[in-house]
Amino acid sequence: MISTVRILKAVKEDIPRILRLYSQPDIDNGQTLGLKDALVIYERFSQYPNYFLYVTKIEEKIIGTFALLIMDNLAHQGKPSAVVEDVVVDSGYRSQGIGHLMIEFAIDICKQYGCYKLALSSNIKREHAHRFYENLGFKKHGFSYLIEL
Repeated sequence: MISTVRILKAVKEDIPRILRLYSQPDIDNGQTLGLKDALVIYERFSQYPNYFLYVTKIEEKIIGTFALLIMDNLAHQGKPSAVVEDVVVDSGYRSQGIGHLMIEFAIDICKQYGCYKLALSSNIKREHAHRFYENLGFKKHGFSYLIEL
């Protein structure tokens, strides 16, 4: 099955299917943006340099998605860093190597851009996700802080 998987940059027409992925109960308690708001946000971040939204497909069915942001830096000898966000695989396709392919794809893009690191955050309660990322080579690094706004 893995040989039929394609990872492509998302297009506007993919947004409804991406929203369906985010409506799974284990992602934001199944709550998603409305299509109109999502399209406005898609148009906005489509203008950001080095912000990429990807879809993972088997044939024409979208079974996964993730966002990748590559940021320029003045520190670290000017090497960029990257953040992967909003990683999700359709519940019917989990534990089949799809997420692994998606993250490896993101890592390859980061290497092409010369990034010195790829970072991500994972909810403290999602222990299965922590094991998934650790199995891909991610390591706990420092502390993560946030202010809910």
